[in-house]
Amino acid sequence: MELRDYFDAVRKRWLWVLAAVTVAVSAAVLINVRTTPLYATSVTFFVSTSSSQGVTDAYQGGLFSQQRVKSYSGLLTSSRLAETVVDRHSLGLTAGEVQSRVSARPVPDTVLLQATVTDSSPNRSEQIAEAIVAEFVRLVQQLETSPGADRPAIKVEVIAGPLLNPAPVAPQPVRNISLGLFLGLLSGVGLALLRGMLDNTVRTVDQMRDVTATAVLGTIPLDNAARRDPLIIGRQAHSPRAEAFRQLRTNLQFADVDKPVRSLVVTSAMPEEGKTTTATNLALTFAEAGNSVLLVEADLRRPQATSYLNMEGAVGLTNVLAGQAELDDVLQPWGDSGMTLLPSGFIPPNPSELLGSQQMADLLATLRARFDVVIVDTAPLVPVTDAAPIAAQVDGVIVVGRCAKTTETHLQVAVAALRAVDARLLGCVLNMTPHRSGAYNYYYHEHGRRRRSANPAGPARQRQAVAVPDTTEAAEDQATADVGVPVKTS
Repeated sequence: MELRDYFDAVRKRWLWVLAAVTVAVSAAVLINVRTTPLYATSVTFFVSTSSSQGVTDAYQGGLFSQQRVKSYSGLLTSSRLAETVVDRHSLGLTAGEVQSRVSARPVPDTVLLQATVTDSSPNRSEQIAEAIVAEFVRLVQQLETSPGADRPAIKVEVIAGPLLNPAPVAPQPVRNISLGLFLGLLSGVGLALLRGMLDNTVRTVDQMRDVTATAVLGTIPLDNAARRDPLIIGRQAHSPRAEAFRQLRTNLQFADVDKPVRSLVVTSAMPEEGKTTTATNLALTFAEAGNSVLLVEADLRRPQATSYLNMEGAVGLTNVLAGQAELDDVLQPWGDSGMTLLPSGFIPPNPSELLGSQQMADLLATLRARFDVVIVDTAPLVPVTDAAPIAAQVDGVIVVGRCAKTTETHLQVAVAALRAVDARLLGCVLNMTPHRSGAYNYYYHEHGRRRRSANPAGPARQRQAVAVPDTTEAAEDQATADVGVPVKTS
């Protein structure tokens, strides 16, 4: 990954970073609120020899005192001193509690010894410190006085304190919040980068092109209105999404001028990647251009085209293949749009065998002879093999991938399945791509507005297509599932 890739990974997952920072800072604030304030009283001792004569004796005495200071730091925190303090002073604490409140630190390369007493009560902190001072000096005199001597070899004096710090030494709100902010930012960025490095979903056109080693015929922008109106009719007819489908139609028409595409399979690697909406809207755009178009609902696992178009699908393709119905009896024109639907019919127990039969091959040949364009919506390639037999019998195949959902592995498996049956892979379509700027929306909004202003009624064919009854609530639920949002259940 390059530096730009790291930046993009963090930018795409900025909510992760924000969540991590929020949690860390909230934890720091909670610690500040719940931690009992502690107050500290400090005192500084000066350790020296009782007497010295000459420079040499003074130097040696200073070294001796420095060595003693290290020992006295342990004496200050010893249980013996704590027990003496508790016995002679009424503090309301046990020896262990006093011992836990005292800390000592020798100042390096000096004969100074600093002691600190911390307690939740500032008054008691001072009381303990005063008791420590009195008993520590007395204990040192006792320990350093040799038998028969009238004075100790080491003298301890208080040169500063006891001094109470009026501000609590704990908690430290600024430090804790700053530390929480830093740790939250660090963990959030780390998680975002890790997710980015482990993420193998297809997000860009270049990535899709590299993974499939084929052309990317178009990108369909993400449109929240598609959840409610999956078809590019009515108010959606002049949206950026509708123009993207028209661009896809144009690219397919010029994919190979020597071998024009008249029959086309639209499939995907996995479910909920938008293949049915792509197939349906592509059929509408071909019909809009004046072609007689047939949309074949050949996804016999989860047929959804009939729901999008608000049509009956109980009798259709499977009935024709089984010899239970005539083709003309099951074809359903969609208004006066120029598009006809061949519904799926009943769901068979063996969809792969039925779609790979000779009857299906003969039916496709018949349909190509009757319609200008035949678009076949099939099941996804990775979970089942239904699409592979049909793909080998049509003029071309396009694979739909959903941006930030379809993985590179699934896309590679889907393409390999098509190449295994020598299907003619025309290219791929990256669906539900995020908008990168407002220029695209502005251009097509103005373009659509001018078209409506120039011809308020619109083309006759388009007007007639819009007059088809609105999609039912059940169809809206199916459309919702196809674009990857939660499906309504009864």
